[in-house]
Amino acid sequence: MSVRPDNRLDDGPMHQVTCAACSALVQVRKSSFEQTSIQWSDDALDTCVERRAASPRPGPNGETFSGCQSLRESIRGAVEHGDLPVQDDTPTPVNPEADTEASHA
Repeated sequence: MSVRPDNRLDDGPMHQVTCAACSALVQVRKSSFEQTSIQWSDDALDTCVERRAASPRPGPNGETFSGCQSLRESIRGAVEHGDLPVQDDTPTPVNPEADTEASHA
């Protein structure tokens, strides 16, 4: 049996993004405006103020962590400043039916 190589990051590698609020350093990939992949290191997990505030510590055996708002804003800023590329920069329509209805009105 052969193992297929993992080439998901060949067309768009992870990029470092630092949270402006706490300086946690994570690896990020934006596949589209709607999809973001984040890899947290142990240091970033320990540094993130919002993540540390979640009790008990989120993880596979604990409560879920919905995400860090400060890091979201830092990622958005990195995209806006051109520091984090978006692989597919085509915006997804929010409500295509509403657009069609409005054009027929």
